[in-house]
Amino acid sequence: AIASLLLGAREAVGTDIDVQAIEASRDNAQRNGIADEKLALYLPEHMPAMQADVLVANILAGPLVSLAPQLSGLVRPGGLLALSGILAEQGEDVAAAYAADFELDPIVVRDGWVRISGRRR
Repeated sequence: AIASLLLGAREAVGTDIDVQAIEASRDNAQRNGIADEKLALYLPEHMPAMQADVLVANILAGPLVSLAPQLSGLVRPGGLLALSGILAEQGEDVAAAYAADFELDPIVVRDGWVRISGRRR
């Protein structure tokens, strides 16, 4: 979320299950000169209903698969998805969890890790 703001996004939303990660993100945003009103950070249970233009998730394959319905629902039609934190041998399984809702690009493998990206149908 912070990188997107530094690259020109008008606003960003971040979520994590760990309160300390959210506090660290707020601190990092301040260190990078990001105004509080541009970055909303939530625990999952406090996140409001919304749909984003872009969703980026860098978490392990298991949670990406189990959260696929929720994460897919957060992306507006025509919106973009980028998933990482996936080992090469897990890429196809993760992609399969998103294939019904996204037009997926070819999987990119680098140094044993995978990036999955696509556009919401």
